[in-house]
Amino acid sequence: MGIYYIYASRFFLPSGIKNEGYLAISEGKFGSYIKKLPNENETVLDYSGKWIIPGLVDTHIHGFMGHDVMDNDFEGIKAMSEGLLSCGVTSFLPTTLTSDVETLNQVSQTIGDRYQEVKGAKIRGIFFEGPFFTEEHKGAQNPRFFQDPSIEIFHHWQELSHGLIKKIAIAPEREGAVGFTEKVVKEGVAVALAHSSATYEQAEMAVSSGASIFVHTFNGMSGMNHREPGMVGAAMTTKDTIAELICDGHHVHPAAAEVLIKAKTPEHIALVTDCMRAGGMPEGDYTLGEFPVEVKDGAARLKENGSLAGSILRLMDAVKNVCDWDIATIEETIRMASIVPAKSCHIDDLCGSLQTGHDADFLVLDTQLNLHETYLNGVSVYKNDN
Repeated sequence: MGIYYIYASRFFLPSGIKNEGYLAISEGKFGSYIKKLPNENETVLDYSGKWIIPGLVDTHIHGFMGHDVMDNDFEGIKAMSEGLLSCGVTSFLPTTLTSDVETLNQVSQTIGDRYQEVKGAKIRGIFFEGPFFTEEHKGAQNPRFFQDPSIEIFHHWQELSHGLIKKIAIAPEREGAVGFTEKVVKEGVAVALAHSSATYEQAEMAVSSGASIFVHTFNGMSGMNHREPGMVGAAMTTKDTIAELICDGHHVHPAAAEVLIKAKTPEHIALVTDCMRAGGMPEGDYTLGEFPVEVKDGAARLKENGSLAGSILRLMDAVKNVCDWDIATIEETIRMASIVPAKSCHIDDLCGSLQTGHDADFLVLDTQLNLHETYLNGVSVYKNDN
């Protein structure tokens, strides 16, 4: 389309909210925001009464539309990518589960070899969730494959993926966790803390070594006690870390979410879905990894013990929930689902904001935060006709 302009009532720009103006789109990239057109002959797409926000960035998602990353079926990942456009997601990190090394080898290579084939939400990296965890807070991770962090194994996965792993989660109490963290962080990969019984001191030591993310905070970690603050206490008090938060109303009570947001500030909260294959599908029986899961009443739970097994949350719905719970402003919440997760995985130079020069991946919303349209590279790729 060359150069054209988007007119809207509100733009959520990196510098803040701007009202009633024009955002230039040039050859699929964001241009500048201006109040008045340079001349009357410019091509304008009129979204009067609508809001323009960055495409959302989901940095923790296992599956969607019946597909799972661990199926090692790239056609399924392509279907996930296209389905995510209806969730407002334009960039994501396909997320693994704990499994045997060989299966993880295969998944690494498949995504690394083919990630550029997707036509929907863009694959910006891989999140390795496991297998370096401990059993007490295993969640839906398979403890049979848990092991101590190994830089050699990690390097093999990274080689197979062509350097696509952007984030890896570990339990900080595992032997070798500190040395592993120091090495991996130097290589530009974000180290996250998860599925752990760590003490506050162990978590703090991991952060001092370079760990920077707490995975689905409150879930799969030692809780906060006034005499032993645990992983949750470390998530709340470490200043420069990012805390993931699943705001589906099942994983975390709204009041607990509010406490975390106030403790860390919105600039250190990344909204994620942890969505599994049942996302976008009817309720019923599914699997997460090797485990049978029942999806009922908006939640996915392991059949064997009723533990939460990922979610069926759409990231745009997480944004709506936080605003409905009145625990952050609309602008703060949108940032928690876009630029903050992008920064957490060092991909903010590619996505997460309406930044001049970045790919023109953006959403058109109404004033009730309903998704109207999704754009990739300045082209409309999804439209909600409801």
